Amino acid sequence: MNSNVSRPVPSANTGSAVLNWISDTALFLVQLERRFDPFFRPALDAVLRDPLARLTTALINLQRPNEGLKIAEEKLLPDEDAFLDSIISTFEKQMQLLWKPGAFERGGNTKTHGIVRGELIVHDDLPAEFRHGIYAKPQTYRAWVRFSGPGPYITPDIDDVGFMSISIKLMGVPGPKLMEDEKFTQDLFGVSTPTFVTPDTKANAQLQLASLKNAQLYYFINLHRPHILDLIMQSLWLKTQSSPFEAPYFSCVPYLLGEGQAMQYSIWPKSNHRTPIPRLPLRPPDDYLRDAMIDRLAEEDVEFDIRIQLQTDPYLMPIENNAVLWPERLSPRISVATLRIPRQTFDSPAQMEFAKRLSYNPWHCIPEHRPLGNQNRARRRMYSELSRLRQKMNTVPHYEPTGDEVFE
Repeated sequence: MNSNVSRPVPSANTGSAVLNWISDTALFLVQLERRFDPFFRPALDAVLRDPLARLTTALINLQRPNEGLKIAEEKLLPDEDAFLDSIISTFEKQMQLLWKPGAFERGGNTKTHGIVRGELIVHDDLPAEFRHGIYAKPQTYRAWVRFSGPGPYITPDIDDVGFMSISIKLMGVPGPKLMEDEKFTQDLFGVSTPTFVTPDTKANAQLQLASLKNAQLYYFINLHRPHILDLIMQSLWLKTQSSPFEAPYFSCVPYLLGEGQAMQYSIWPKSNHRTPIPRLPLRPPDDYLRDAMIDRLAEEDVEFDIRIQLQTDPYLMPIENNAVLWPERLSPRISVATLRIPRQTFDSPAQMEFAKRLSYNPWHCIPEHRPLGNQNRARRRMYSELSRLRQKMNTVPHYEPTGDEVFE
């Protein structure tokens, strides 16, 4: 069904046999824990996750200076372009090592669990401060929604690091766009952890260098620039997933909501439905997450709640540091729209391959939702250049969907 089937994570290649063994052993233990995680994790999350997240956030904030920025104000990082150049170069090297021409995959959010038809329905009773851009009035947008695994590898689902992502391409969005390669789309993104894996592009460049060696552990744990608190924050949400339809997703990075107002958004399943993970503690099927999507959409529609969180404190809800969890006590998440995915069949080879034709970029957007912060600024060129590389290697031209696509 896919040109690239699941395969194990490559062994570490740090140049040191000892460091390779430590990294590979740590990965093995994480993958082993994933087999047992569902038996104890719900209780652990209910009791400890939120208090530990608040404590970790407080410790991260103790290390951050207060730069006196205003609401929705950005500030360039020193050497920001150099960090971006490094990120792009490292991604390109890794993609060329992992994939062959004609079967190039994305550098991140790599494994496609499924791409499905949906619609985003804007609510009709929003407070004035939320009525901007695509939320300005009650309306419905058609969408292509891609659910994916973390990448940069395509692994059996039980062997990934424990999070998922969602990419939503709205169609029929009027008005000028910040990127000219698509005229009528607005792209939304989320991952199943509420903070980004790196605080900024400087750290992201370091992470990608570790990823190139298949040894991401040493980005978080090292003697020179450790990111232990970021690892703890990520680990609070990394777990054995049951279905792409059963996790919340978070933008992690901020966007404008009209002039002078910043937001983050999140996407929450409306149902408490939980799909049993087959065979645990033995190995589930390699693509059990896709199987869960197929079974659910064969029986019923799936709905998510779109929520917006406004920035109300420029320091505690920073624009330029995306490892900081924006506290709900300062600004609650407000429901603004529903993402509805109707019953459908989506797993034909043609539709799965269609996912590779699409290019998602947060800068496919109207000015009212301009991406904010250094990692969002980086995404404009990074996503664009890596998408062009993938299209070139697969001899597939850029394609803007309309929603009228039909597959055998």
